[in-house]
Amino acid sequence: MMSKKNKLGKYKDNLIARSGEARTVRKVVAIIIMTLILLLVVGGASGYLYIKSALGPVDPDSEEEIEVDIPIGSTPSVIAEILEENDVIKSSQIFRFYAQFNNQSDFQAGEYTFSPAMSADELIESLKSGRVMQEPIHRITIPEGFTIDQIADEYAENLHFTKDDFLDQVNDSAYIEALIETYPTILSEDILESSIRTPLEGYLFASTYEFHEEEPPITSVVEKMLNQTESVISPYLDEMENQDFDVHETLTFASLVEKETGSEEQRELISGVFYNRLEQEMPLQTDPTVLYALGEHKETVLYEDLEVDSPYNTYQIDALPVGPISNFSESALEATLNPEESDYLYFLHDGEGNVYYSETHEEHLEYREAYIE
Repeated sequence: MMSKKNKLGKYKDNLIARSGEARTVRKVVAIIIMTLILLLVVGGASGYLYIKSALGPVDPDSEEEIEVDIPIGSTPSVIAEILEENDVIKSSQIFRFYAQFNNQSDFQAGEYTFSPAMSADELIESLKSGRVMQEPIHRITIPEGFTIDQIADEYAENLHFTKDDFLDQVNDSAYIEALIETYPTILSEDILESSIRTPLEGYLFASTYEFHEEEPPITSVVEKMLNQTESVISPYLDEMENQDFDVHETLTFASLVEKETGSEEQRELISGVFYNRLEQEMPLQTDPTVLYALGEHKETVLYEDLEVDSPYNTYQIDALPVGPISNFSESALEATLNPEESDYLYFLHDGEGNVYYSETHEEHLEYREAYIE
């Protein structure tokens, strides 16, 4: 039998062993706890630095000016995505969370000029006040009913490039094909039809455009106008489909309505007359298409002018022209998609802005004799 002394020694040895194991366990636990604390601290610090960086300027030393359009009705999430897409902020998600955390959401739509050197707070302040970074250098108005040729004149008078430079750019086939890929909702292969005089005719919306560069590239001028056209047309795409019109046909129709009258009150009825004639496969016989086919402005269209052989001349074809004859206003677009119903097949203008409608050719001739000839 083991003596009492031996038993006591063995007990002490076991006690010492267990004590050593406990110390080891405590050390391991302490190391684990310290590691976790360190990870939390490092992770928190890293997270803080990442968020701080994401809310800071993309490039504090940048002098670049970036034009950003915030559409009406844009949510803070959409605005954040637009800003990230334009390289104005680093992270749309963090910008959105930051704005929400600070209860900042009352942002205004509009055209802004931002810089990569702006912080999140500066951007938020601009978006709340509707204030752009600086006043535009150029502010140019393109009137309704302008052709590409007239638009080129207007820009040549106000910007650094010539009319020919502008026309060369908008007629460059490679550039047009690239634009079709960039703006698939409004541009299609229809504008490449060989008989179309200028591919972008009718697609450069009438509006006032602001430029923050002394010498903006022609491409940025064109694309600013196409962006405006896209924003105007997009809400009407479903209506176009209901009318069995594609965008090209709609803008062609709208350009005719635009050129026939500047009166918004007359446009829906004139649009209805055009629909009636198309339904009966009658030529539209609208003088502005003759002038566009001739390529010149005349106060009076002569009978001999009506004979010009052109896919734009609606005295020679019983359909819409091959393409638009000018740009359009939104009221002309609305009249195209919402014509006023009537039985009229004819109309004419007198020299005082009045329009006379008739259902028969005989009645039309009577009006012509009374008010025109």
